[in-house]
Amino acid sequence: MTVLFVTHAAYLDHDPGRGHPERPQRLTAVEAGVVDAGLEGEVVFAPPREATPAEIERVHAPAYVAALERFCRAGGGQLDLDTAVAPGSWEAALMAAGAGLEAADRLRAGDADAAFCAVRPPGHHALPTRAMGFCLFNNVAVTAAALADAGERVLIVDIDAHHGNGTQDMFYDDPRVAYVSFHQNPLWPGTGQLTETGTGEGRGRNLNVPLPPGATGNLYRRGIEDLVAPLAATLRPTWLIVSAGFDGHRNDPLTDLGLSAGDFGDIVADLLELVPPGRRLVFLEGGYDLDALRAGTAATMSALVGERVHPERPTAGGPGEEVLLAAARVQRRAFEGDGATTGGTANGGTPGEADGDAAGDPAVRAR
Repeated sequence: MTVLFVTHAAYLDHDPGRGHPERPQRLTAVEAGVVDAGLEGEVVFAPPREATPAEIERVHAPAYVAALERFCRAGGGQLDLDTAVAPGSWEAALMAAGAGLEAADRLRAGDADAAFCAVRPPGHHALPTRAMGFCLFNNVAVTAAALADAGERVLIVDIDAHHGNGTQDMFYDDPRVAYVSFHQNPLWPGTGQLTETGTGEGRGRNLNVPLPPGATGNLYRRGIEDLVAPLAATLRPTWLIVSAGFDGHRNDPLTDLGLSAGDFGDIVADLLELVPPGRRLVFLEGGYDLDALRAGTAATMSALVGERVHPERPTAGGPGEEVLLAAARVQRRAFEGDGATTGGTANGGTPGEADGDAAGDPAVRAR
């Protein structure tokens, strides 16, 4: 099997500033992980393309897109307490948003069996009308929306330690795109509760698994078997997109989960079974310990070509089993039509979204 590795030097020009955890060195660590995987002959390197305004505006408000461009071209600065841009961030953001679009086209053409989009800035916190949590455009959502408009059924599985509030918000009532998130709870941004299951035609297509600090890899794998696989069997997705945050690693400075580098390879390998080869996309999201990011990338890349590699031993024994049982109950009720399980958010209603300012420059609101 072969894997398309999509990245670009322009991503290094997005520099949020000295001491920021989402630093350009993250991309260097990912590239080192690809080398560590030792997949000569199985990796196809490919550049991304810039997403067009129309492609981005499937999920983002035109006023926000225009405001972000103005802000970057004027020299950049802080968008909120956590999110900053430099002059080079605009091109990087366009390239990050276009990476999945290019990868999907290449996969359709038969160039590889899967793709890893090593992008910066990350995307899953970006909301329709503003940047948030290190994220400018929601890269995964741009690709998922394009696939859905082309008649595909898309399953997004987010394994970043932080809940992807932006991705959830964009597809909360959309029956074409299912969103599943395994994340730490409690943890910023505070969304992603069990009861957030979708609304309208999207009811039951949003599944959150909020795990406690210290949760280990066996819970993720059991959750895939008991929760995600049945959802996929019901919805029959034609494409899988994985938001691969590596900040669930036990050494990550921003989180408190208990994963090892070996867990990431096993988790991704299990998810790949949900769709056929040629319809599998992985996007880089978080991960702020450079050694963990490097090792996790090596394990993930190996999984994408059908190999199991454990730079560190997979983990087990952590807390959170009761969350899986509760999530199964909530999921059943969502499909059965129990109105008590639809709360939480809807499009335009993720906590924090109502405070955004779509009409002005996006340098508003902090975490």
